[in-house]
Amino acid sequence: MAPVKSKETILSFYLKGLGLGAGLIVAIGSQNAHVLRMGLKRQHVGLTVLVCILCEALLISVGVAGVGTMVERSPTLLSLARWGGALFLVWYGLRAWRSAFGQHALNAAPNAEIGLREALLTVLAATLLNPHVYLDTVVLLGAIGGQQGPEGKWWFALGAMTAGAVWFMLLGFGARLLAPWFAKPAAWRLLDAVIGVVMLTLAASLVAG
Repeated sequence: MAPVKSKETILSFYLKGLGLGAGLIVAIGSQNAHVLRMGLKRQHVGLTVLVCILCEALLISVGVAGVGTMVERSPTLLSLARWGGALFLVWYGLRAWRSAFGQHALNAAPNAEIGLREALLTVLAATLLNPHVYLDTVVLLGAIGGQQGPEGKWWFALGAMTAGAVWFMLLGFGARLLAPWFAKPAAWRLLDAVIGVVMLTLAASLVAG
C-alpha cells in the first residue's frame, strides 16, 4: 500500500481507527464496570484510568505491529483478515442490536475500600484476563490496521488509542454524572443500537476495500 500522501488521507486513517476503537470499547463489560465503580467511589481513579489506557495502547500496538505486518505480507492472510474482519463486525453489530432490545443495565454499586496494590491488581485482572480484549485489540484492530499501509496503520492505531483514552477518562472521572444515566436499561439499549450501526457501516467499508 502506498505511503500516506496528504493530511486528508491521514485524517481518514485516524477517523477510521477512532470509529472502530470507539465501537469496540464502548460496551458493557467487566473492565468498564470496574472503571465506573472506581469512579463512583473516587478511589484510585487516576491509576485505574491510566492502567486501562496503557494496556489498550500496548495491545493495539502489538496487534498493528505484529499481526498487521504478517497480514500485510500475505495476500491470503490479507483476504482472510478482510472478510473475516467484516464477518466479525457484522456479527458484533447484530449482537449489539439484539442487546438493544434486551433489558439490561450496568450494576455500578460501590465496593468496599481497597488499597493501592489491590486496586492495581484488580484493574489489571479486569483488563488482561478478559479474552475479548485480545480479540478486539490484537486480532481485529491489528488485522484491520495492517491493511492501512506502513504509515496509515499507525494513524489508524492512534485513532483507536484515542477512542480508548477518551472513553476511560470520561467513564472514570465523569462517573458520578454518568452513573444515573447508565443505570437505566434504555440508555444501554440506545448505546447498543448506535454501536450496531457503527459496526455494520465499518463492515461495509471493509468489504468495499
